Amino acid sequence: MPAPPTAPSSKDAEHLRLLTVFHYVLAGLSVLGIGILCLHFVVMHAIFANPEIWKNSKNPPPPELFAIFKWVYLFGGAFLVTAGTLNVLSAFFLRKRRHRMFSLVVTGLNCLQIPFGTVLGVFTIVVLSRESVRETYAQLKTDDGGR
Repeated sequence: MPAPPTAPSSKDAEHLRLLTVFHYVLAGLSVLGIGILCLHFVVMHAIFANPEIWKNSKNPPPPELFAIFKWVYLFGGAFLVTAGTLNVLSAFFLRKRRHRMFSLVVTGLNCLQIPFGTVLGVFTIVVLSRESVRETYAQLKTDDGGR
């Protein structure tokens, strides 16, 4: 006879609630990062596009340099938009106790965002790896008919 399902402990529930909040916070930091990236782009564009700044310079930067910077800005912006979106989804799933593996994958990507994402990533891995949390997710999955 299988063991009766156990209710999540108050410690697990509190940690999952905190993880939800911190995933939303990291998503907000991604939005802030997009704003800073846009501001940096505007400043760099003003510097590189102004010929008056470079008229007394013996070696002005080549125009191709800013073209390379545009790709870096595009990549950085795409990364921040993706990270923010994935963290919002992960926070939503953590709150609903659904899609544990999705949250673990997002956590792996968060570890690339040093230092805050790394701290959140490690904490998320520790909490979601607990047997009691696994059982909570499995219990909810069977209660919903496998959804």
